[in-house]
Amino acid sequence: MNILWITNILFPEASAKLTGQKELKATGGWLLGAARMLEQVEGLNLSVATVSPLVKKLEVVKGKKITYYVLPYGKGNQTYNKAYESLWKDVKAIAQPDVVHLHGTEYTHGLAYIQACGSDNMVVSIQGMKSAYCYYYYYGLTKWNIYSHLTVRDAIKGSIVKEQSNFKRQGEYEKEIIRSVKHIIGRTSWDRANTWAINPNAKYHFCNETLRPEFYDGSRWNYDSCHKHTIFLSQASYPIKGLHQVLNALPIVLQHYPDTQVRIAGNDITNANGLRNRLRFTGYGSIIKSLIRKHHLNVHITFTGSLNAEKMKQEYLNCNVFVCPSTIENSPNSLGEAQILGTPVIASYVGGIPDMMKGDEDHLYRFEEVNMLAEKICRLFADKDKQVDMVEVAKLRHNPEENAKALISIYNEVV
Repeated sequence: MNILWITNILFPEASAKLTGQKELKATGGWLLGAARMLEQVEGLNLSVATVSPLVKKLEVVKGKKITYYVLPYGKGNQTYNKAYESLWKDVKAIAQPDVVHLHGTEYTHGLAYIQACGSDNMVVSIQGMKSAYCYYYYYGLTKWNIYSHLTVRDAIKGSIVKEQSNFKRQGEYEKEIIRSVKHIIGRTSWDRANTWAINPNAKYHFCNETLRPEFYDGSRWNYDSCHKHTIFLSQASYPIKGLHQVLNALPIVLQHYPDTQVRIAGNDITNANGLRNRLRFTGYGSIIKSLIRKHHLNVHITFTGSLNAEKMKQEYLNCNVFVCPSTIENSPNSLGEAQILGTPVIASYVGGIPDMMKGDEDHLYRFEEVNMLAEKICRLFADKDKQVDMVEVAKLRHNPEENAKALISIYNEVV
């Protein structure tokens, strides 16, 4: 069986062959884990296609076990790009796929494949949903917060309000993708309801996701060896990830635990030093910088820089609690990564997160309730017996072999 994946990211193997340098990947690694399982299935040939600014024409890159089709990014995939259509026809002619699996509906290059080649043998996996996310894009912030923190970059590329408008516009393309297909893969009651509302005639297939390989080595969080009173966040680059609410809760936590530290994966979005950083400095970064200054939090906040999977794992193991404070999520893999290591978790009750927290409901809170967030953090700091071990649940949910079997079963049904 020939399987063609259409993804939003360029796999490291393809990137290495095109550039000679392996790129550090902080996100999307779960695709690599799933691909690794499919590579081992006899009689299954996997190809992976995406768009990239690294190429100027369609490039076919031969990996050890995967063939990559890399389309030139061109005018981009934020709006519909008709130039992709002829390229997709070429890819289809070469790959001759029995099943086309589109991973994610957030960008329009997948829609271009549907317009050029049809969707009869296609299945679409839901990752996030911009058509739903747009309503929560800057939840917890006021228009005054936004417009009083405009930056040079905002003047050039648009403010948070413009970013939310872009999500809404891109969500219309997403809806078109979902309406066009007969098969949808999801994993939460939230994505099932939202896709059903758009296309009630599509068949919904349940399939969990496989995490990055580094999280299956048996590593376990341990209270005695963790860094006490340390909070870890896996992302914070834009408002949906909810860092602003953590900063609003932190002064309450500091009243009880003045040595609390918050470590945030990714580059420092508050850095406006030097011309290059000023040109990259976003309105959201300005809001975060202002909150840090307002609450005197500078010595309590650390941005770690980009982390590979191994370094991310170490952050989960080192922290006292992992917080997922998003305004909206479907099923964040960061939450699954923390759970499979046994790291204590606190998460906002939004989107599909409650499905992932079954068995640990006491550590859910409403996104806007910063007092509840602060109280739950302090309770976990106070007593190691309040930890809830979700390791076995996470192992079942993210079992690579079972997820690969489920995926192959879906492919057979699509065929």
